[in-house]
Amino acid sequence: MIAVAVYEGVRLLDATAPMEVFSTATDLGGDYELVLCSPTGAPVRASAGTSLTVSASYADIHGAHTVIVPGSSRLPHAPAPRELVDVIPAFAASSRRLASVCTGAFALAQAGVLDGRRATTHWRHTGVLARAHPNITVEPDALYVRDGTLYTSAGVSAGIDLALALVEEDEGADLAREVARDLVVFLQRPGGQSQFSVASRLPRPRHDPLRALLDDILADPAADHSLPAMATRATLSVRHLTRLFREHLNTTPAAFVETVRLEAAQSMLESGETVTQSARRSGLGSDESLRRIFLRHLGVSPSAYRARFRTSLPGG
Repeated sequence: MIAVAVYEGVRLLDATAPMEVFSTATDLGGDYELVLCSPTGAPVRASAGTSLTVSASYADIHGAHTVIVPGSSRLPHAPAPRELVDVIPAFAASSRRLASVCTGAFALAQAGVLDGRRATTHWRHTGVLARAHPNITVEPDALYVRDGTLYTSAGVSAGIDLALALVEEDEGADLAREVARDLVVFLQRPGGQSQFSVASRLPRPRHDPLRALLDDILADPAADHSLPAMATRATLSVRHLTRLFREHLNTTPAAFVETVRLEAAQSMLESGETVTQSARRSGLGSDESLRRIFLRHLGVSPSAYRARFRTSLPGG
């Protein structure tokens, strides 16, 4: 049984997107029973104004395989519904897995089940979660995080990534891949993958030479971006350039270049290029260098990433 615990004001797609993944998996040969439950078994109104008809109350859910707690725009700023918070420890104790989508992590946190655990939520609210619950190790840039039998994910699309990962865990990669193809989504972004590209998640520096240098790196990741070469192009000393990266970007030149090259390699693998081609054209060099960097940042090998993400799959 996959139980989705909804409540007044729940975000519609946080609840229905994972349900669509499991429902599609069932249509394609998986074995899932989906149950939508509410505090009393009565219908609830989602944030979009849609009324959700449920088939069970929270009290009816015993020994579920997986319980999913969706998010709501209210949760980062207000207490979660008391009925939900009160039942979450029982869900955690009696189910094989307990998962949250987006700000549903706040309900899990208020119930105390994330204390001493790693977790994530929507990027807008990771700081709020970390400040409100200092006993939780918040991973602000992850798509989803697994800590034992507890799973937390970022926004709506990350809920799909998490659901696909759970299908793969239950039924194997072949079925999960078929579900992803049917839904026309990637299978599946690794949980540790960033919620945003490096270009969009870093502040735009005010320093003109640094801004121009960053544009050069993003435009041609495979060029010579050694520290001396970058300093020469920016007409700055190595020491000054390093200090600007720290002040404006809170990183080092080498770390920035590596991240840009990693994202370039990801894009190449997704488009169907080989591991060797992606390593060379991204500027990461050898297959071994690419493998080492993928494992460190994403937790998967380049070949595994390519198999899951390439867009050249038939029908994908």
